[in-house]
Amino acid sequence: MGPTIHDVARLASTSKSTVSRFLNGRQVKKPTEEAIKKAIEELNFHRNANARRLVLNRTNLIAVVVDDISNIFYSGVIRGIEQVANGKGYSCMFFSWASNADNEISFLNLLYEGQVDGVILVSFWKRAPEHLKRIRETPYPVVLIGDSGGRDDILSVEVDHVSGAADIVHYLHGLGHREIAYIAGPDNLSANRDRFKGYSQAMRVLNIEINPEWTVRSNWSNQGGYEAMRQLLARQGFTAVIASNDETAIGALRAAQEHGLNVPKQLSIVGYDDITISDWVYPSLTTVRQPFLDIGIKAAEGLFHKIDGTEDPNAIGQILLKPRLIIRDSCGQRPPTR
Repeated sequence: MGPTIHDVARLASTSKSTVSRFLNGRQVKKPTEEAIKKAIEELNFHRNANARRLVLNRTNLIAVVVDDISNIFYSGVIRGIEQVANGKGYSCMFFSWASNADNEISFLNLLYEGQVDGVILVSFWKRAPEHLKRIRETPYPVVLIGDSGGRDDILSVEVDHVSGAADIVHYLHGLGHREIAYIAGPDNLSANRDRFKGYSQAMRVLNIEINPEWTVRSNWSNQGGYEAMRQLLARQGFTAVIASNDETAIGALRAAQEHGLNVPKQLSIVGYDDITISDWVYPSLTTVRQPFLDIGIKAAEGLFHKIDGTEDPNAIGQILLKPRLIIRDSCGQRPPTR
């Protein structure tokens, strides 16, 4: 058995209650504080976390559940969550349900079993209505990042992809483009739905006709973008292409260059997400940057308001964060129609 709080008190020549006050962050006299610190170091004392949890009825842990831990977009989100959690004296436990036989809803059991004080569920996939209903009925602190099914009774954090995609259309319009093609993504991703909605709305606002032949689909991969662009090039007539994510845009860029087109003199291409490689391809990719760090910060702040009981009763529903258009070299003035 390791050293106890009694051993620390005895070596520091003080009482157990004084040591307990110190360990719980309360102020003690400076000489006593120094004596306790010295005793802790000499004894290599570590407080009993399980006993502390029983006393405080808290674990000082939150769970962050993602659909796939290898997703590059989650690193910024996780940094934001950790930043807030560490400031609150909490640690994070990370789970990836891509490698789990169950889905994200099963991780609510961590709350029911008292293993964590709160859960942040992170996924870009569309969530099933029955899962959202169960999340809403959970009496414990839960915050969503990503799809909330349009419910205003669940706290969720998401990027305003509608406005992000609309910003691209308005930018291309300002460069003189009217023949604008679009490469969509997978139907089961909520962001794909919102980005196409933003594109469609902006085209209507600007009185630009959407040509169905210029709307194709990809799987949001480099290869998918390459193949989608080859489909478009067989149809001709457009002067700009909006790819609904950067990997798609990079594949589209390669297909256009192989076809002998100069980007941006003959064709403009825009992506979405601002992944690192977007600034390194040639020409560098104009895209939309998602505020991943802020997503994590907002979600964690909302969760801790729930944990601490300081939640604003009006602070429910979807928190939409604004993305930012990043202008680089892949877009130019509209050329004469090919």
